[in-house]
Amino acid sequence: MAAAVALAAAGVLTVTFVSGGGKGTADAATSLNQYVRIEQVRPNVREPKVSASGSAGVFRVNCGTNGNRKFSPDNPVAQPGIRNGAEHVHDFVGNLAITANSSDADLDASGTTCRNGDKSSYFWPVVRIDRSVRDNSAVQQALAGTSPTVACPSVRDRLPAVPAGAKAAVDRQLAELDRLAAAADRQVLASRGVNVELNSAVLESLRSRRAAVLTAIGAAIQAGGGRRPAGMISLADCDVSYDGIHAALHGAHTTGVPAGSVATPAVRCPSVRDRLPGVPATALDEVNRALDELDRQISEANQRLVTTRGQGGAGFVDNAILGPLKAKRVAVLDRIGIAIGRTGARPGDLAGLADCSLNQPGGASATPAPTGSALPDPQGPNLELPNNTGGIVRPAEVRIEYRGNAAGKVVPMPKFLRALTGDAKPTSRGPANARAAWTCSGFGDRLTDKYSICPDGSRVQRVHDFPGCWDGKNLDSANHRSHVAFADRTTGACPSGFVAIPQLRVTISYDIPRDVQLQGQYALDSFPEENHNPFSDHDDFVNVNAARTMQRIATCINQGKKCS
Repeated sequence: MAAAVALAAAGVLTVTFVSGGGKGTADAATSLNQYVRIEQVRPNVREPKVSASGSAGVFRVNCGTNGNRKFSPDNPVAQPGIRNGAEHVHDFVGNLAITANSSDADLDASGTTCRNGDKSSYFWPVVRIDRSVRDNSAVQQALAGTSPTVACPSVRDRLPAVPAGAKAAVDRQLAELDRLAAAADRQVLASRGVNVELNSAVLESLRSRRAAVLTAIGAAIQAGGGRRPAGMISLADCDVSYDGIHAALHGAHTTGVPAGSVATPAVRCPSVRDRLPGVPATALDEVNRALDELDRQISEANQRLVTTRGQGGAGFVDNAILGPLKAKRVAVLDRIGIAIGRTGARPGDLAGLADCSLNQPGGASATPAPTGSALPDPQGPNLELPNNTGGIVRPAEVRIEYRGNAAGKVVPMPKFLRALTGDAKPTSRGPANARAAWTCSGFGDRLTDKYSICPDGSRVQRVHDFPGCWDGKNLDSANHRSHVAFADRTTGACPSGFVAIPQLRVTISYDIPRDVQLQGQYALDSFPEENHNPFSDHDDFVNVNAARTMQRIATCINQGKKCS
């Protein structure tokens, strides 16, 4: 039975679509009925009329099409600190250094693919072509035999130096985080994770309790004379994970369309923050500076892996990146030990944490993951993960636009604001935040929750509209959503207590052979339980525009101009 679903896009767009196969519901089955000829989709995009006090300008940024081949299954916005947490591969444009563990300082020091110097990070799931027949029954069987778990971002290895006087209190709070996660895990496991309402209730309660504990940790560190940790709210949200499906689907990779070596290796180093004792008050500032320096060193090394890809022969990475990184880490770790040892017990064998390695796709990393779950690295020349197979399709065009607000002027977006649009898990979390995103070039008046089949000469497109309203205070929130909001779909006005900011739209276009479209052989990377659900499309963003650039963006929009 067809279900009519109304969705509001980011402040300037209203979408009404009809789901004939269930992608507007929590059904993750994939089949040819999840592809639709775009001509059969009725026009459903309506933009609010811009009022006399509104802002109609557009500022466009050119960040390329991931020509550097920065691919990663990290999700730095929704799953910070969890290596490979997305369990599917993302295209990244803009910021070159970003990983799940990047700090704001790391992002600000990074290079970028954007021509105007924008260091923001824009990332979304890749699209693949797989001409083999996907065995959906195997996926469903694997899911049926998989016990869901609750996965939470690690906190221990993201803290600043903990004052000696606060160490016991912080350790108690960290133990409470472990207890809360274990209790939530038992609740979800009891229903085998199939009860979406229960999942949501458990995760909402856990998020609220974790937020309170994280606040208490920050307060304890500050009360002890330490530096209050920044961005702790980003670590509050947890998720229901079906990681066990990876073992069930092991070996099910297919070759698909050859795509060359698309894998982007990343530097993995042993964590240091969670190995330190309580730090004497006199050493706190020096130890924090050293910990920040260790983070920057890893960030710089990851950026070099992207910018020097293919250079220097077999020993280049060891000689030019990992070797110098180890030498720098040895020096910094020694400084940490000396600083602590001046008035306290010097921690032993910090030098043993200096060695780093690569999580080179096709083989396991020699160094344990510093944070989060032990999720698999992408494998082989096509950077495949279980059930995410085939050759990655590089976008033909990525159009990044900052747009106005129909009801009023916009204020500059704050630096380091995090935002996301869509929902990667409508099956396990429900479809409330999922958004129709698929269309074809020349058909901008309609969007669908199915994969689009385009006429000759038209490109497959994904249109991702981000929220265009901000609460005026927070750079992130416990659920990564409530600090921003979508504008009213009729008037374009922001909700009470929110202000209009430049509304981000990312349009991704692909040249996909029409026979591939007709045969249902292209699909989105997804979490295992979504099984390539087109309704699970999503996009993430971290604003690292300089304040002057963002002011220029806002001014352009408010003056009704088209700028770049």
